[in-house]
Amino acid sequence: MQTSSTSSVSTPPVSTPPVSTPSLSTRDLSIHFGGHVAVNQVSADFYPGSLTVIVGPNGAGKTTYFNLISGQLNASSGSVSLFGQDITKFGAAKRTRAGIGRAFQLTNLFPHLSVMENVRLAVQSRAGIGLNIFSLWSSHKELIQRAEHYLERVALANRRDDRVITLSHGDKRKLEVAILLALEPEIMMFDEPTAGMSVDEVPVVLNLIQEVKAEKNKTILLVEHKMDVVRSLADRIIVLHNGTLVADGEPATVMASAIVQEAYLGKGVAQDV
Repeated sequence: MQTSSTSSVSTPPVSTPPVSTPSLSTRDLSIHFGGHVAVNQVSADFYPGSLTVIVGPNGAGKTTYFNLISGQLNASSGSVSLFGQDITKFGAAKRTRAGIGRAFQLTNLFPHLSVMENVRLAVQSRAGIGLNIFSLWSSHKELIQRAEHYLERVALANRRDDRVITLSHGDKRKLEVAILLALEPEIMMFDEPTAGMSVDEVPVVLNLIQEVKAEKNKTILLVEHKMDVVRSLADRIIVLHNGTLVADGEPATVMASAIVQEAYLGKGVAQDV
């Protein structure tokens, strides 16, 4: 487990050698947009069975860091490694096939297909069958059952035949989680998974993430603003500020540090990060 230095923003965190081998690593990962440095030399290791929450104020570089890991953006410098293999030059599709799965801050679905067809495509992709929605799907009963299983896990089985465009925002978020589960990635990335959900919808997604975490073989990364969600899920918290990693460690230690309390959470009782 890594620990953080909390004396000043410019002081880098201090790392403790981990016991296990990381499934995902970034080394000096950076991206520049003109003269703006959005992510600045971020180095971190992530391990199977762990859930890391990435926090920081708006504009800190959290989603940009996610985009660099999942391949939506190309790094200006630095590297990304998956199980020891350098995947820095892999595009997003190749990283998905290699084992990185991503649920986006804004839903990324096929709006005019049915709920079932969206999950079906993910199941087909995982099985290596191909992405033809008009293929003879009825001959793959096991895969049909698998798709139905994921819809049941996110409480959408009763909407299986509805077009995605008719779903509420919360149901779309749940569907995206079902698709991510169906792809069975080794690395699971959630960008504000409860954003826009009603109070009643949030527990469904949080319970699913807890279930995946309990399996101990997945590496989970989460960007989240709600502190109650952070407290309930995190094994570890990483804090970004102006694209720089400024704190990294166990939740209680990081959240109690002066740098987080004053610069990111605000003085007094903090609700969001």
